[in-house]
Amino acid sequence: MNTTLLIATSNPGKVKELAALLAELPCQVIGLTDLPTPPAVPEETGATFAENALLKADYYHAQTGLLTLADDSGLAVDALNGAPGVYSARYGGEGLTSGEQIQLLLQELKDVPTELRTARFVCCIALTGKLSGVSVRETFEASYEGVITNEPRGNNGFGYDPVFLDTILGRTLAELSQAEKAARSHRGQALRAALQFLSQHFPPQQS
Repeated sequence: MNTTLLIATSNPGKVKELAALLAELPCQVIGLTDLPTPPAVPEETGATFAENALLKADYYHAQTGLLTLADDSGLAVDALNGAPGVYSARYGGEGLTSGEQIQLLLQELKDVPTELRTARFVCCIALTGKLSGVSVRETFEASYEGVITNEPRGNNGFGYDPVFLDTILGRTLAELSQAEKAARSHRGQALRAALQFLSQHFPPQQS
């Protein structure tokens, strides 16, 4: 195992989850908090999820020299012309809680009928660095279609999950189990595409 894959996050849960998925590949998965001196967080100035994901992957690769995986994701609501989009985490201004952002979203949609409350979660994962001696700079993007509910439902998940209805299952993301969410979500889809790409360059180790 001579390749280190840096996950550009300080969330140990996300690093642990990815490390488990990559367990069959000959690489060591670490997060930003595993670095001796984590680099400063870059400003996300991209106009798209792909631009922000690449910005972060390129930045942390340049700072550390490590193969780096970064992601950017958010909610795009059709009735709001795609907002909050890349500003999902900062919707309504800095400092708002997830609950406050949800209430702001519902307020802006209060006069919009159900059939026009269509939305999608989008996730783009970027991979930058050297993989088996070859320079790579790839993105893997996926979306998850749904509808914004009239009020929050469920206690699982985070962010906008309580108001994003999976119309196939008839439940919000916050009402799904972690396994159900991983199987259907935008992040799960994008991650599986990235892992497939990685597995092609990292054949499973022989037992």
